Amino acid sequence: MTDQQTPAADWLATITPEQMTKVSEGTFSDLIGLRYTEISPDRVRGEWTVKPHLYQPAGLQNGGVYCTVVETLASVAGGVWYGERGSVVGVNNNTDFLRAVRDGNLYGEATPIHRGGMQQLWQVVITDEQERVIARGQVRLQNLPVRR
Repeated sequence: MTDQQTPAADWLATITPEQMTKVSEGTFSDLIGLRYTEISPDRVRGEWTVKPHLYQPAGLQNGGVYCTVVETLASVAGGVWYGERGSVVGVNNNTDFLRAVRDGNLYGEATPIHRGGMQQLWQVVITDEQERVIARGQVRLQNLPVRR
């Protein structure tokens, strides 16, 4: 990025869930089928359907999918909140797997725990169709201010 360019995250300030899903085509989150359903500076939600290509060898949703969803939703949320000040990058992802899943739709919701000048901390809760908590995680984001 040159000094005259705006940060990559600048476009996140007004993006809709449908646009974010479209922008994500061809990425890892697209591979797992993540669709965004809500995007705001205070919350990002997404959903996906558990399918066999996302299984680990025992026929359960792979925990890496949960880690990906946690990281992705938190990063988008943090980027939307940080906006034109710069961009954000994940520096830690801690995800707990609480319940095994073989099929159905899952839902993730990212909400802020702390949003500071240098770092942010977001919590992401993943639930199933019965609103049971399947996994939960925290992502620490580093804020990268625009360099002028």
